[in-house]
Amino acid sequence: MQRYFVQDTFNENNEVTITGDNARHILKVMRMQIGDQIIIVQNGIAHICEIAEAGQEVVAKSTGETIPSPEMPIKVDIACGLPKGDKLDLITQKGTELGMHALIPFAAERSIVKWDDKKGVKKTERLQKIAQEAAEQSHRTHIPEIMNPISFKELISIFSKYDAVFIADEEDAKKEERTRFADKLKKVYDNESKSILLIFGPEGGISRKEAQSFIEAGAITMSLGPRILRAETAPLYALSAISYEFE
Repeated sequence: MQRYFVQDTFNENNEVTITGDNARHILKVMRMQIGDQIIIVQNGIAHICEIAEAGQEVVAKSTGETIPSPEMPIKVDIACGLPKGDKLDLITQKGTELGMHALIPFAAERSIVKWDDKKGVKKTERLQKIAQEAAEQSHRTHIPEIMNPISFKELISIFSKYDAVFIADEEDAKKEERTRFADKLKKVYDNESKSILLIFGPEGGISRKEAQSFIEAGAITMSLGPRILRAETAPLYALSAISYEFE
């Protein structure tokens, strides 16, 4: 069944009106008709619905059945130093499929790319659309929020929002004696942590100055194995490891 995220709530008749791109997709792309079933996600709950009206707008009526949420047991936000090209597109799409809760781009010391305010808003909107499409495809009940790029200092200022903060440290990966990421995750989760932030650098990684500042602010280093991963690969590796560990 096709899945659509809506902001409006169900009325007293257990009906919700679908407009805009979702309505056009239902009618023009999927060519659905009255009586067809779809999944409506509202406030994190996936409702099985039946199309009751199909005109310029679509009215869907809840059948009373819901689908269990596939979300991770912990919220995982990803902070990425602004990378080159379309790498954020890939991180957004695949990160959403792998359970990412939010994406926070930040201006790292080694970031070559710079976003101005005007272009930044448009890029963020496009990434948010990619996240929504990926959330629908992967049957999520949450669309990851794609934040506007923030500064290094602003990133440190939000550490207090999380139960644990990890940084992908290239120097940690080079050590002969490394603490396995899985072991660090277990320790954090055993302490009933419900939200974590994972920080990754752009091409070239996180600078030593940045790494030291992150650690002083309470971040924990994490090693994703002995190989050095690309900027767009590391977040996906970490999300996969977390999924394997907890799901």
